[in-house]
Parts: sequence; C-alpha cells; structure tokens
Amino acid sequence: MPETSSPVAERTATPGTAIEPRQLRQLLGCFPTGVAVITTTNADGQPVGLTCNSFSSVSLEPPLVLFSLRKASSLVPAFCASDAFAINILSQRQDALSGRFASSKIADKFEGVAWHVGSLGMPVIEDCLASFECRVHACHDAGDHHVFIGEVKHMSEGCADHALVFYKGAYMQLAESLRKQVIEGKLGTADLDEAYRTLYGRLLRLACEHASEAELDMVESAVDAIEAHGPDDSLAQRIESASRFFSAIAVAGHNAALMLMAQTMTGVLRERMTHVIPVRPRPDLFPLRRKVVLRLRQRDPDGAAGALDELITKLRVDRDGGVVANGFGD
Repeated sequence: MPETSSPVAERTATPGTAIEPRQLRQLLGCFPTGVAVITTTNADGQPVGLTCNSFSSVSLEPPLVLFSLRKASSLVPAFCASDAFAINILSQRQDALSGRFASSKIADKFEGVAWHVGSLGMPVIEDCLASFECRVHACHDAGDHHVFIGEVKHMSEGCADHALVFYKGAYMQLAESLRKQVIEGKLGTADLDEAYRTLYGRLLRLACEHASEAELDMVESAVDAIEAHGPDDSLAQRIESASRFFSAIAVAGHNAALMLMAQTMTGVLRERMTHVIPVRPRPDLFPLRRKVVLRLRQRDPDGAAGALDELITKLRVDRDGGVVANGFGD
C-alpha cells in the first residue's frame, strides 16, 4: 500500500499556505462563544439590531468592550452614524431571538419583542442575562469587518438563566442534548438513517445544481482519504475522513440553513462512531461512495440522491443481518 498522509495533517495549514476561509470558520467554531444581540438606532431614530457572537471584553479600566460587524451588513450605515450601541446577552430560552435578529427576511426585527429605551437612548432588550449600553470609543477597519469598541456607560443584570452558547455551528444546548441521546442509545437507527437520506439527499441535489468543480474535488478527495486508510490508522483518523465526506457534500450544497443542520448531523456521526458502533474496514462500500461522486460529476440529482440511498440501505441491511458496520466510516 502506498504511503499516505493523515487526513488531519492534510488540513493543517503550513507556513506560506493560503488560509482557506471555510476551514478557518470551521476551526474557529471549536471555540464556544456566547450569543448577543447588538442594537442601535438608525437615521430615523428607529431601533435596529443584529445577532452577534463576536462580542468580547477589552478593558476594565476604562470599561471597554468590542464587537465586529461585517462590511457587507446592511446595518453598517446605522452603526457607523450612531455614537452609541447596546449589547444584549441572550439566555438559552432566547434562542428564537437569536434566529430572529440573524434573519435577513424579517424587516422589523423588533416587532413583538419586549424592549425599552435605555439611558443612552439605545434599544435594550428585556429579560436578557445582561445588557451593556456603550458610547462608541473607536471604530477600526479590519479586513472584511469593522471593529467597534465601546465604553460601557450603563449596565444591568437580568434573569438568572444559562447563557445561549454557540459551538461548532450549533447552539451548545442542542449539541450536548444530541450527544447525550446518541451515547445513551435514544436516537433510533431507522430515524437517523431517514434523517441522513432526507438532509443529504437534498444537499446532493443542490450540489448538482450549484457546486463548483473545486467543491466536487473536495468530495472526491474525502472519498480518496477513506479508501486510503491502512489497518494501523487510528479511530480518530477514520472518523475525520467520514466526517469530511459529509461536510464536503454540505459545502457543495450552498445552503446555509441546511449546512447548519449538516454540522449537527456530523456531530451525531462522530459520537456514534466513537461510542456506539465499532469501526471496521468496509471496502464493499467503496463503489457506492464512488457512485455518489460520479453522479455529482454528471450533475445528475436523482442519481446522486439514489446512490446515497444505496449506501444507507447497504448499511441498514448489514446491521439488520447481524453484521456490525461502522455507520458511514470506511
């Protein structure tokens, strides 16, 4: 067998190598962050705001905090023109607010939301864990973002709840709940299979329509990595390769909402392969993954979704027949 490098090593940036934005975002997601809604008023005095997980403390004396705002955001003019803003830290039970203020389809984010005018005239959302009203101390240009530094002038403490935490593309409460259910065997195999068929079948159809050739190359590269594993490769390497296969399909699908769901399902896959289903080599699955790639290359949505269904059916038959498979590994 030819010598191959570790799938993990292949993804490690080396000096002089260009940083790939998708991988950077994925790795940054390994750092759990709180979720806040940043608010201000626009030129007409109307409240505006957006969901943000880039809030951070800067200094205690003077009391400075910061958040970053994409230059492509429609709210850049409002924040750049305002001399103040408010940071509202969300609790676990305010996840709906996080989604509301992150949506580009909701024109009036404050409709139906309980809020009041704070001491600086900024919109302060009620029932948050904490709120900080800030005067703009500085604004810095930073790549594709503006970094706003604010001096805290007023602050208030709200409900005694747990913070809403974002981790690896999902709310941590949800991710931890799924992890626990997987380990305890509470997620049925049939239900999981159907979830994979539905979610990744749709992503494959979208990929046939929208994926670039480079993105299809990533799917095929993930298949290559799975087939290249030797008998001495670690469980972590095998899990990484299996995850890369489905992650590459999700990226190729070009749908942000479905990609978040896919990231959650990847977490489920990792937990099943680590704690539930023993891993063993499955060369009989190689042709089925190759068929998925082939149908993607041919831009055949029915064929790609059908090939995935064949792969899942093969695994189901093996499980029901008493043969222990390794989920979607090699």
